[in-house]
Amino acid sequence: MTLFEQGNFFLGCNYWASHAGTNMWSDWRADIVADDFRRLSAFGLNTLRVFPLWPVFQPITRLYAGHGEPREYRFGEAALPDTEAGRMGMSEVALDRFAEFCAIAETYGMKLIVGLITGWMSGRLYVPPALEGLNVITDPTAIMWQTRFIRYFIARFKNEQAIEAWDLGNECNCMGPVASANEFYAWTSNITGAIRGADNLRPVVSGMHSLLPDNEWLIQHQAELTDILTTHPYPYFTPHCDIDCVNTIRTELHATAETLFYRGIGGKPCFVEECGTLGPMFSDEARAADFLRTNLFSLWAHDCGGFLWWCANDQSHLKHAPYDWNAVERQLGLFRRDKSPKPVLDVFKEFKAVRESLGIERLPPRLVDGVCVLSRGQDTWGVAYMSFVLAKQAGLDIEFAYSEQVLPDAPLYLMPSVAGDSAISLRRFEALLDKVENGAVLYISMDGGVLSPFGEFCGLTVLGREMADCDEEMTFLSDQKKIPLHLNYRLTLEARLAKVLAVDGREKPIFTVCEYGKGKVFILAAPLEQFLTGRGNTFGQGFRHFEVYAALKAAADSKKVAWIDNQNVGISEHITDDTQRILVLINYDPQPVELSLHLSDGWQVSRFLHGSLNIPANDAAVMEIQVSS
Repeated sequence: MTLFEQGNFFLGCNYWASHAGTNMWSDWRADIVADDFRRLSAFGLNTLRVFPLWPVFQPITRLYAGHGEPREYRFGEAALPDTEAGRMGMSEVALDRFAEFCAIAETYGMKLIVGLITGWMSGRLYVPPALEGLNVITDPTAIMWQTRFIRYFIARFKNEQAIEAWDLGNECNCMGPVASANEFYAWTSNITGAIRGADNLRPVVSGMHSLLPDNEWLIQHQAELTDILTTHPYPYFTPHCDIDCVNTIRTELHATAETLFYRGIGGKPCFVEECGTLGPMFSDEARAADFLRTNLFSLWAHDCGGFLWWCANDQSHLKHAPYDWNAVERQLGLFRRDKSPKPVLDVFKEFKAVRESLGIERLPPRLVDGVCVLSRGQDTWGVAYMSFVLAKQAGLDIEFAYSEQVLPDAPLYLMPSVAGDSAISLRRFEALLDKVENGAVLYISMDGGVLSPFGEFCGLTVLGREMADCDEEMTFLSDQKKIPLHLNYRLTLEARLAKVLAVDGREKPIFTVCEYGKGKVFILAAPLEQFLTGRGNTFGQGFRHFEVYAALKAAADSKKVAWIDNQNVGISEHITDDTQRILVLINYDPQPVELSLHLSDGWQVSRFLHGSLNIPANDAAVMEIQVSS
């Protein structure tokens, strides 16, 4: 099985040598690297993302003549050698060290994902002296030298068995600004073209973070030009994520939600390329271990490819930048400064042992209930993230798409927190309504958005609209439960054909359902998902926002046969064959739970593969169910 094959799940970390961090190539110690690899492999890690630091491997300087006229590229004062490496500006010394590095990796069974243009690392820009002061994303001279770097480096190392994939480089979208998405497309196209021209067998990995479907760094462009997408889901650096404790459901679902967000919109595989709790100011080591355990089970259950921790070693002893600059970069390792292992390493080892004990080579894909359609004019990531958490709490499994894409067939569609007057084009909206008319369920929540048509498909008339910016309370008519909300705009609705499920504080309809052809349309006249993006501690016991999504689950044509009654335990179903399924139950809560499992008639638990229905805090259970004989 190759590293990126569907159903595989690899474990590893990002690597800088324990003695030197980013200075490892200029302060090369093969014995220390070998010892680092030995210790990592002992805990079951088999994949490393590694970084040939750009100015060390291509240490070109630029000499100038009169009036600042560029004259020549050299290595300091020495002329570039009359060799192929010299003409490409490449250091033979650094290249020989990387060759030795690959040999050590092969000795310890490590697979390498190589970040080619490592010009950004941990808050510091690293570029060859000749290119300092240039925007290396848009400047043609800088792009020329990057292309030469890639062509020569890959030609030198493409036969190394330890190398599994070529990564564009570490978060290259931090190396320089772009005026438009087209500029970053041009850079990415040039770099990926150079990689594939030198090696068309290995996959090209994005290496980027902070992508969206509607900014200068587009998920769609990266997906078009690379083979594998990547997320770097640190709660501290990602909007809406540094709100709750690291071992609670909101934070624990971040990595899974963001990885599915990229994968759904991009249409390419995606894995967690960097992640971690960022040291002792965010949690103690025990809670960091809980964070990792829950994430590993969650990402595995959602077929998210793999997980790489940042990073192998603590770097608090290093005095050079960026470690001297940034407190958040010093204690991120799996190993402490004295090389003793942290509890997260035990989690890696235990998770690997659990997977090997299951007797399942590949976990089948999970059953998906619906598609969350993100749209123009909204905070796409924030809305997607909160939709995913609510869906998980309601027992729904969702994927993501963008409103201007062709939507896959699904029994349920969510259009959360619609904003602006261009959320979805008419042709895409009509295609969506056709799916509803043929039997799908559609949910739309409103954040001042304008849809046309509207009343024709939802059985409502808008009597008035006003800017509100006020707190609101929604009351379910079925049981008088109340849910707090916030309105940016208030719609006064009249139900003509729609059934009113909940009312606002004025006793006016706020949550309704209406039949449309063979399907149903739910309207929530409040931006539930956007409201939750900035509110902490709203997903624990006693908070009932997910019951809006539970109403959708009851109406949709789900193929699932298992459910539980605990909002902080996720459950996914994986079909083995017509008579057998695997259930993965994940406790996203820092408290142990004792569950009651409900199965449709004719199904029964055949065996537990891991754990039981008494699930410890931040842990999981895996079981097999089958049709009763």
